[in-house]
Amino acid sequence: MSRKGFMPGCSLPSYSPIGIEKTVKYLKSHYPELSGIQKCCGKPTKALGQVDKFEERFGSLLADIKACEVDEMIVACQSCMNVLKDSEEFKTTSLWALMPKLGLPKEVIGKAKNSDVVFSIHDSCSVRGMSDIHDGIRWILNELGYKTMEPEKTRETTRCCGFGGMIVPVNQELAEKVMKRRVSDFPTEHVVTYCAACRQSITLGDGKAWHILDLIWGDVVMKGSEPPEDTLSSPVKAWVNRYKSKGAIKKAING
Repeated sequence: MSRKGFMPGCSLPSYSPIGIEKTVKYLKSHYPELSGIQKCCGKPTKALGQVDKFEERFGSLLADIKACEVDEMIVACQSCMNVLKDSEEFKTTSLWALMPKLGLPKEVIGKAKNSDVVFSIHDSCSVRGMSDIHDGIRWILNELGYKTMEPEKTRETTRCCGFGGMIVPVNQELAEKVMKRRVSDFPTEHVVTYCAACRQSITLGDGKAWHILDLIWGDVVMKGSEPPEDTLSSPVKAWVNRYKSKGAIKKAING
């Protein structure tokens, strides 16, 4: 039997320690020998062309994965998915493609059937070609009971949220234009993403966005509900959340 590992990425732990904790507990219930790793895959340095730094960070991550004797990494971050899947030393699986196979906990199935919200779905541009992830997200939303609508640019034709290619630190003005353009694509006021950075982009583009973990583990969203706080825009709050997430992973893994 293969040993599973879970890696949430960088943005998601900075956004939702509670979402991380509940997700790890959910995976642990299916995989008792689950390992958890909270570490950067190095994608930002790769995007900036800093090859030496990328190889150093990715190499450090691989060493940790080997130390955990993991055969299959389950990832919640699309950038991590793209970086890790190129490794021939272990299998990489998206959390969003895995959940339909495992099934959602009984207590959350159908919980949003009476919600008056219609969610527009934003697909991450980094996984345009991964239909199993697109299908998984829609399966989750249907199981929860939420009504959804697709923007014109969706799935394999989805548009960048405004964070792609490290554009924010390089050209913030252009990034803001891309963010607002993407928000204008959505046919409904409420948006669901499966990337914490995408959620922040939509928020900065004056949209109302929730991460799918908010919908799975949080309260049912109604038209009067306010989106979660944009903690990623505060370095202090983001690092505090990452610290909390790291502790939550350890606690959930060790029992």
